[in-house]
Amino acid sequence: MRKNRHLISIGLCVLLLLGCKESSNKSTENSMNTAQSSSENIIKPNIIYILADDLGYGDLGVYGQIKFKTPNIDKLASEGMLFTQHYSGSTVCAPSRSALLTGMHTGHTVVRGNKEMEPEGQYPMPDDTYTLAESLKKAGYTTGAFGKWGLGFPRSEGDPVNQGFDTFFGYNCQRLGHHYYPDHLWSNRDSIVIEGNKGLKKKVYGPDIIHQKTLEFIEKNKKEPFFAYVASIIPHAELAAPDSLMQKYRDKFLPEKEFVGVEFGEAYGDGHYLSQKESHAAFVAMIDLLDQQVGEIMAKVDELGISDNTIVVFTSDNGPHREGGGDPDYFDSNGPLKGTKRDLYEGGVRVPMLVKWPNRIKPGSKSDHISAFWDVFPTFSDIADVNSPDNLDGISFLPTLIGDTKNQKQHEYLYWEFHEKGGRQAVRKDNWKAVKYNVLKNPNAPVELYDLTNDIGETNNVADAHPEVVRQMEAILKEARTPSDVFTFSQETFLNSN
Repeated sequence: MRKNRHLISIGLCVLLLLGCKESSNKSTENSMNTAQSSSENIIKPNIIYILADDLGYGDLGVYGQIKFKTPNIDKLASEGMLFTQHYSGSTVCAPSRSALLTGMHTGHTVVRGNKEMEPEGQYPMPDDTYTLAESLKKAGYTTGAFGKWGLGFPRSEGDPVNQGFDTFFGYNCQRLGHHYYPDHLWSNRDSIVIEGNKGLKKKVYGPDIIHQKTLEFIEKNKKEPFFAYVASIIPHAELAAPDSLMQKYRDKFLPEKEFVGVEFGEAYGDGHYLSQKESHAAFVAMIDLLDQQVGEIMAKVDELGISDNTIVVFTSDNGPHREGGGDPDYFDSNGPLKGTKRDLYEGGVRVPMLVKWPNRIKPGSKSDHISAFWDVFPTFSDIADVNSPDNLDGISFLPTLIGDTKNQKQHEYLYWEFHEKGGRQAVRKDNWKAVKYNVLKNPNAPVELYDLTNDIGETNNVADAHPEVVRQMEAILKEARTPSDVFTFSQETFLNSN
């Protein structure tokens, strides 16, 4: 186990900022006695981590979106820190969440792809997985997960309540999370029937009741440190929003895009997307609702008087989607980046991240620190002053948050692998980005190389001009992963499955 080094090394100033009112270290305690009583206890900050689903780098106003507004999410940037080079765990849902909760990239984490289980759920995290939620529970946090899970079918060893969460409410199965009017959701280990959506009724919008459970959790735990993992399904396809919001945006994003999927009836509920005649309006309406919900979470924190001791993070699990009528080209959802969901170019894995922490993070600040989902585990562990495992791929970015950039460690490299589409790998080392596609069909497929300093859009493959860098990247692609018996990644497996 790795002891929290950052808080100790930063010293008295940072301890004060973290709300520390007593230390077991004698010299620190003596110095703090001049400012406040040594009989008071350490106050650990609440943590709210909001994860959008398939929201692109360019889908927020503060990141350049001009076709619609996201005022509440943008406000987090004005009150906190905006990250320009933050990366998701993967380019699709389950492995991205696995990287987040285990602190390991997709070459090491336990869930490396979307692996479906029947009748409901995905391949489970093994019982011996040590998660971020378990780390925070060890530090005295009450933990709750709300929204989409995707890391273990109901009552399996990967069920959220078996992976460190005291409370779960939402969609256990990400396949069923394709539907915004579900006939059931899960509350811990219980399947809760949504009466308003039984049969051919669409009266209860799933994200609305999940949001109410989130607010209830925050209020219930206002007097103790809590970790709220808010994994929204918005704006993942299908594209569907309450009619009151659809009315607000109809005929405002022309020409409209019609998606022909299934109609509401017997085919609904098995993962297929509903037809949508107004995909543009639906997409904007969904993001409007997500923005409102972020605003209501912030308002609840203010109302309860816990804002000064609450960290709020907002980000997305991967790049923008094209399913169910999704139209990232129309909205410029990936901004200046190349690629979308399922790509390992920047548009598939570089995501927005905003962090607010009053009196600790400088309002309106911006960071170009290179970070990824697997850094969240050690960062939150440092903040909670609890040990984190030695085998994590992540590096705490706490120093960046509190302005101590001189003590911020850097990654040697970031690594991703994607098991669909013929197999894909990518590495970022410094400002070099290597991308390799069709690796399962052709292990000797050439490496594409991009210099992100001058080519953030990855338009100019400079591999031929930098053979030494290519050799370094090839070596990383081979050494960065360990084998997995479940999520195999080899030419033999690929050939046997085709």
